[in-house]
Amino acid sequence: MNGLTKYWFLDGFNLFKKLGMVTMMRMCEILEMENIDKGTKISLVNRNKKSIFFLKKGTVKIVNTSNDTVKYIVKRGNIFGELSLYDDETAKEEVAYALENCIVCYIEADEMEKLIEKHKSLKNGVLKIYGTRIKKLERRLNDLLYKDSPERIKDFIIDYLEEFGEKDEAGNLVAKNLLSHKDIANLTNTSRQTVSNVLSLMRKEGLIFYDAQTISMQVINHSLKITNGKSNLLINP
Repeated sequence: MNGLTKYWFLDGFNLFKKLGMVTMMRMCEILEMENIDKGTKISLVNRNKKSIFFLKKGTVKIVNTSNDTVKYIVKRGNIFGELSLYDDETAKEEVAYALENCIVCYIEADEMEKLIEKHKSLKNGVLKIYGTRIKKLERRLNDLLYKDSPERIKDFIIDYLEEFGEKDEAGNLVAKNLLSHKDIANLTNTSRQTVSNVLSLMRKEGLIFYDAQTISMQVINHSLKITNGKSNLLINP
């Protein structure tokens, strides 16, 4: 892949907006690009060399190999594998899986470390991404302490639609249905059967619609409230 094509690849990432074209082109010289088929395992460490990945197209899930649970989901325009820059041992327990056909570029962690030391904006950007991931994990822990299983699942579905969904012509928020019930159970610290029951109830109550391809919600501004064991979707004016 030539330099200009790689430049187009990285140009859509907020992380690199302050680097300038000259620095971006230099960075492109050491990048590798790959098309990843849906369902493919993406090893974050190859031949004892750790890599940082930039996701141009598609969605991936990061899995903890020690217990085979999903840690978080990455959408296009974001990076993954950055944990190796800060926590080498924990990074060895991570692997990624393509939830749909993906396009990625990747760079060895050693080369990425050199770049972030030279460019403060890049260093701050990576730290921000890492910090956001930590905050999400802290929120999951807090939810585990203070919310019951149905609340955690419903909150997750709303967050998923807000992050991965797009408005259709009718104003509905629609996202690809990429996660299995087991994945959602991992991400909400619940069971697969509880996820199935809660999603069925939400669909029966008209809060969401889902099939094998998509999941959607018919509101834009909303919050979720649990009252006497029943859920109510509050539409804000």
